[in-house]
Amino acid sequence: MFETIDQARLFIVDHGIKMVDLKYTDLWGRWHHVTVPASQFTPEILEEGVGFDASSVGLKPLKAGDMVVVPDLSTGFTDPFWQAPTLSFICSSKEADTRLDFPRDPRNIARRAEAYLREMGIADASQWGPEYEFYILDSVAFENEVHRVGYRLESSEGGWNSSKGGLGYYIPLHGGYHAHPPRDSLYNLRSEMCLNLEAMGVPIKYHHHEVGGPGQVEIETALMGLLQTGDVTMLVKYATKMTAALHNQTVTFMPKPLFGEAGNGMHFHQMLMKDGLSLFYDPQGYAGLSDLALHYIGGLLRHGPALLAFTNPSTNSFRRLVLGYEAPVNLFFSAGNRSAAVRIPKYAGTPAGQRIEFRPPDATCNVYLALAAQLMAGLDGVLRKIDPTQAGFGPFDSNIFTWSEEERRKVGALPTTLREALEALAADYDFLLAGGVMDPVFIRDWIDFKMTREHMQVRDRPHPYEMELYFDV
Repeated sequence: MFETIDQARLFIVDHGIKMVDLKYTDLWGRWHHVTVPASQFTPEILEEGVGFDASSVGLKPLKAGDMVVVPDLSTGFTDPFWQAPTLSFICSSKEADTRLDFPRDPRNIARRAEAYLREMGIADASQWGPEYEFYILDSVAFENEVHRVGYRLESSEGGWNSSKGGLGYYIPLHGGYHAHPPRDSLYNLRSEMCLNLEAMGVPIKYHHHEVGGPGQVEIETALMGLLQTGDVTMLVKYATKMTAALHNQTVTFMPKPLFGEAGNGMHFHQMLMKDGLSLFYDPQGYAGLSDLALHYIGGLLRHGPALLAFTNPSTNSFRRLVLGYEAPVNLFFSAGNRSAAVRIPKYAGTPAGQRIEFRPPDATCNVYLALAAQLMAGLDGVLRKIDPTQAGFGPFDSNIFTWSEEERRKVGALPTTLREALEALAADYDFLLAGGVMDPVFIRDWIDFKMTREHMQVRDRPHPYEMELYFDV
């Protein structure tokens, strides 16, 4: 939005801005913020930043927690959710003493991945387009006590409400895809979300009801660069949750909030570009793909198990990646096949738009780390010229779920638990070290935290369904 601090300060005066909000991302992908009065938004803030305790957000140990956040002027937007007129910026983290970029800041990691791509000389940019799937719910309740656990999610669209009486416009399980009003009761709210996002500078492609009957929806944005995609993803989460809250509703991007219903993915459309054209395009290749695109796919699939430690880094992620849904469970690529880990959209085969879609990820990821990891895996495939067909990754254009179990076993499988993904990352992370994008200590710390604080915490708790299975043994 701005190129200089003077432009920002003029905007503040002209639009009666009272507060400037500085947003930054913790290690796990959640936003935090600190707010300064508009009078304090001076040129010094770009040099000195605003101090914060990095140990509280997973970026540093307690003994050395002091850091500063510095706003990226290009990310400025008028925040529509505050009573006092507010101008918001997305920030990166810097060391408190030297004011150098903090290497572990997720946004800085994404920036280094983009720089590495340019240094390779293969492409001058990458383009990304996540699909944002989420549930809009009327209420949520959960508890985890020593003697009592459980959760309850409610949606007025849910078919389970039909016996209560009403107007009869309910949506059955798996029956929500492109549902039309009045069954689609969320059109106005989705439109308001999209209008808020457009006012914040986010280009919207479309929105619609998704497969999940009890309130699952999707918003898609235009393709854009890697760092901008990370920023926009954070804005999408923010705007959808805040807009829903204004209507006393709630939003969840959890991969599998409802048993037996469609899960929330965050499929990443992606391509490498040079001079405004897709390097993935070759009309003579399979599905219109160039050799470079196939090698990129080879890298994604070769490193797929390790990638999931960053793209699907929650225990809930793997409740979505199961048989019987559109979510992938095997490592293969295909044109148009939605059970493939990498799908080539048939509607995108043009010199400027040819792209691929990596379908396993979900929104529990830190999007900056997920973007960087995918790019690094694909670039490793390009450098090593990994042929996905020779590596056994397809293409398989038939429904592999109709194959015999013996045939399916020949196709590589995605991890089935967070533990498996973290173990895969521990055994395969060299591709992430190129260009100094990540470092081994950072990766080991990520694995340790996710293993001990998430996987083992869930593993060690009795599951409510176990009471039904085993209480009377």
